Amino acid sequence: MVNESTSATTRLRIAIQKSGRLTDETERLFKNSGIKITESHDHLLAHAENLPIDILRVRDDDIPGLVMDHVVDLGIVGENVLEETTMQREVDGLYTGYRRIMQLNYGDCRLSVAIPAEKEWHGLKDLEGLKIATTYPFLLKRKLTEIGVNFKAVLLTGSVEVAPRAGLADAICDLVCTGATLQANGLKEVETIFESKAVLIARDQELYPEKQAILDLILPRMQGVMAASESKYIMMNAPRAKLAEITAILPGAENPSIIELEGSPDRVAMHVVSREKVFWETMEELRRLGATSILVVPIEKMLG
Repeated sequence: MVNESTSATTRLRIAIQKSGRLTDETERLFKNSGIKITESHDHLLAHAENLPIDILRVRDDDIPGLVMDHVVDLGIVGENVLEETTMQREVDGLYTGYRRIMQLNYGDCRLSVAIPAEKEWHGLKDLEGLKIATTYPFLLKRKLTEIGVNFKAVLLTGSVEVAPRAGLADAICDLVCTGATLQANGLKEVETIFESKAVLIARDQELYPEKQAILDLILPRMQGVMAASESKYIMMNAPRAKLAEITAILPGAENPSIIELEGSPDRVAMHVVSREKVFWETMEELRRLGATSILVVPIEKMLG
């Protein structure tokens, strides 16, 4: 049982998306960072079993405001929502201060303009005077104002892609991940105006020492999970004379560990962490240089 009288100063409170495209990856990040949460998605407020952390599950567009209003200490939200909400609050005269802690490596999407597939496209100037359906009027206005394009925004909160077919708009500006939904509605993506990932943000005032200690504990863990997911552990046997060439073609590789092979003075075992993707072409180049028994292994956690 959490003591509500002390939680405000001792328990770190984090707002996350209740359901949506960031939810599963965020919960996986918590799990891999050693934050154990067992409550189901039906619970608005969940408590970590092993750390003084409270998780507030809310709509994604509520998260920036909860951080800016100092209701929660941290929030994980898409950069698209963060930017749009910040501009909306500026117009409404509300406080917009926050600290950006780090960009996360999931939640990739882009805010793009799409038009009916049969229409020609020459650039954003083609939008002059058109009606554009969007959930992100401020991001769209910022971009089009930069190039002097006048338009009428049609604000929709869902199913934006049906607007042209329904006669509500001439074009749309919406989030795109794969583009399949656009094609299904007879649209084509023509220009990206904003690219987004998930981001960890914090309130812009100093945390209580107890809360700061928790953040100092979990932040390196999260950074380690991020680094591990983008890295691979590579093992191979390699010609000693080719070590420099092999290291040079491994993307983002740290200094390799070299282990002598019994009975093979001209060959060594080579272990290396690569912080970028390793493609088949890289492995084939390693083999061409004389490497054998090449293993590429995913890394679950990494510190330092």
